[in-house]
Amino acid sequence: MDQNILNVRDLHVQVKTKDGLSTLVQDINFGIEKGKVLGLVGESGSGKTVTSMSILQLLDRKNMEIEGSITLKGRELNGIKNKEMRGIRGKDIAFIMQNPMNAFTPVFTVGHQFVETIRSHTSLNKKQAKELAIDIMEIVNLPHPDKLLKNYPFQLSGGMLQRVMIAMAACLHPSVIIADEPTTALDLHNQLLVLRLLDKIRSKYGTSILLISHDLGVIAEMADEVIVMKHGRIVEKANVFDLFDHPQHEYTKKLLNTRPTLQVDQQPITHML
Repeated sequence: MDQNILNVRDLHVQVKTKDGLSTLVQDINFGIEKGKVLGLVGESGSGKTVTSMSILQLLDRKNMEIEGSITLKGRELNGIKNKEMRGIRGKDIAFIMQNPMNAFTPVFTVGHQFVETIRSHTSLNKKQAKELAIDIMEIVNLPHPDKLLKNYPFQLSGGMLQRVMIAMAACLHPSVIIADEPTTALDLHNQLLVLRLLDKIRSKYGTSILLISHDLGVIAEMADEVIVMKHGRIVEKANVFDLFDHPQHEYTKKLLNTRPTLQVDQQPITHML
């Protein structure tokens, strides 16, 4: 536990309904070490996003009860005041969401939003913040960053916007990045680019990543450890190689068996003359 940057202990989330409290997740326990990638998998409704929203303190406390401990570098986050959490979110723990369009305000340029994100967490002036934005965009191989910053979100493709969002998440060197289905809305080429960017950030800055995905191929490519969730509970935790080679839980075996495979007919190739 002492080696972990992020620790989640005995997390229990319930939502208030007209019939009383309904449990969304329970008995959630895990930690992430510095520079490691923890994969979180499970079908829709398994509790993956509720778990990540709990860590980010983005759940509605008026309608939910959140019990347990969530610590980032030893600091308790559960129950922290909104103002304090806003100072942590983006600086110490960053979030990359599934649909990049939802992360940007359409009426402001990408550059305006990037610069304001940096300035809200640092003492940099506008010019310095812009220079930092350009630097990090160059590090993650975004072409012509000065030109990109002048664009509005709708002028960029989904893949490009997702890469800008990753640059924004990485610019303040957060201890943890939570990536919630970061490749789902992208084509295969952009999926690969995004995964390479995340891996580059992890290796360059020692950032820990909580990677949430239903795509087992993405998890196999990126994760060091994997957690499998079902109906709001963790049913299996394992090293990524052990999970794929020797799954223990029946649900994990079922998930692995439902992966799409490409059947190639092994016929000899002949040339037509």
